[in-house]
Amino acid sequence: MIDHFGMSTYTDISCHLVFATKHRARALDKTRRDDLYRFIWGVLKERKCHLYRIGGIEDHVHILTSVHPTVALASLVKEIKTASSAWIKGQAVFPSFEHWQEGYGAFSVAAKDRPRLIDYIKNQEQHHHGQAFVEELQQMVENAHLEWRPDYLP
Repeated sequence: MIDHFGMSTYTDISCHLVFATKHRARALDKTRRDDLYRFIWGVLKERKCHLYRIGGIEDHVHILTSVHPTVALASLVKEIKTASSAWIKGQAVFPSFEHWQEGYGAFSVAAKDRPRLIDYIKNQEQHHHGQAFVEELQQMVENAHLEWRPDYLP
């Protein structure tokens, strides 16, 4: 019997993920970054997540994605970092890449704020002419009303 009074599930879970290379090494050469981004996009698609935008510079990556309600955020980030690290090393894409740094930033994003964040991620090269990654991360943490802990950075 079909329940005509039940409600379907609606979700809009968007997340801004940020993580860096180990010791913030400037290892992600521009010539192959798009290949890395396509690989990460594939990981997200496998987990039923929608990629809105991905970008970054030599030492870190920004990802704006939906998170499917069946996916645990920590597991998703772990899978992205583990799979992309194996791919980078297996394909010898970035010779000076060692690992991703432990930890990550994950910040919820309202639907109305996605266009602004997409533009921000698109313009990472330009943005980082005036601001280092650590300063950028600190600003994101404080904008989320979280306590900035510099001791979290190795």
